[in-house]
Amino acid sequence: MKIKHNSSFFIVGLTVATSLLVSFTIAAKKTQSVEEEQIYTEKNLKKVKMDETEWKKKLTPEQFRILRKAGTERPYGEAYNTFKKQGAGKYVCAGCDTELFSSNEKFDSRCGWPSFYDPSNAKNVKTSVDYHLGYPRTEVLCAVCDGHLGHVFTGEGFDTPTDKRYCINGTVLKFIPQNASSFDKDANKSSGGEK
Repeated sequence: MKIKHNSSFFIVGLTVATSLLVSFTIAAKKTQSVEEEQIYTEKNLKKVKMDETEWKKKLTPEQFRILRKAGTERPYGEAYNTFKKQGAGKYVCAGCDTELFSSNEKFDSRCGWPSFYDPSNAKNVKTSVDYHLGYPRTEVLCAVCDGHLGHVFTGEGFDTPTDKRYCINGTVLKFIPQNASSFDKDANKSSGGEK
């Protein structure tokens, strides 16, 4: 009887261990496939690389501090107030003019920074975990120039299709209105990078 009890215990333990192993393997494969997809996407993007001197010439001091040094603008600033007034259009990276977000995914989270529930072109945005504040946060980066854009937060209860908040520094976004002519886009390109 003692032998049966031990073998039943062994079988139950083996079953639990096998189930856990299968669960961990499935989770690891999902994580691996997401990472592989991100690596594949990055390899197929034309990357923009410049040295620090070139970035400093291209960007304003505030854009350089945020994009290249992972800084953060103050909440409820001029960039946020301007963002709230912008209508239909797209938002491109101030560092490389890559489309990142659009007004279709924009929403007012009342957090003091521009908010989007999803990128307009997912391959142009990548994420990474940072520990700058001593705990993990999901950093949002431009996949083309590796510029720091902000952070993404999930599960905050916003009534959006993804329940995500891409909290982005407005200073590093250039807005291109939907109905802008090519002249207006060029004017916005040059003035947007100087704000």
